[in-house]
Amino acid sequence: MHRRLLLRTPVLLAPVLLAPFLPARPARAQQQGDIAVTMPWTRAAGQNGTGAGFLAIANHGGAADRLIGASSPIARVTEIHTHLREGDILRMRPVAAVDLPPGGTVTLQPGGFHLMLIGLKEPLIQGQSVPLTLRFERAGEVQVMLAVQPAGARGPMAHGH
Repeated sequence: MHRRLLLRTPVLLAPVLLAPFLPARPARAQQQGDIAVTMPWTRAAGQNGTGAGFLAIANHGGAADRLIGASSPIARVTEIHTHLREGDILRMRPVAAVDLPPGGTVTLQPGGFHLMLIGLKEPLIQGQSVPLTLRFERAGEVQVMLAVQPAGARGPMAHGH
């Protein structure tokens, strides 16, 4: 019996020992009521700086909803932002909410609506995941994990590639 356990130990420990060398898994979709959140990701960033959160939000219900806030334990403050063009300059501005029409999808992405993670308490390290809580007017709170992509990423990488 001890011999069988010893023979299985390397097999059981392999996922734990190899985890730091495996690519990040793509983030899973999270659903709360009629709201589904997919493709949550962020970029690698240093401690004490800022990060940005990106994701897609689908409203599968027959009534409108609104994203009214977000928070993360790794940031001092999390705000909803958008980009506005002022002449030839593109500026970020905080917004109070993002409207989610019934049956529609809104994508928070670089150059548009996004979440700002301000005052990072720890670095965002490529290959790791960051917890984020989204607050909706009707659906309540949805917990997601932002997959940390390389610093210059323009979108989520499928299957960690």
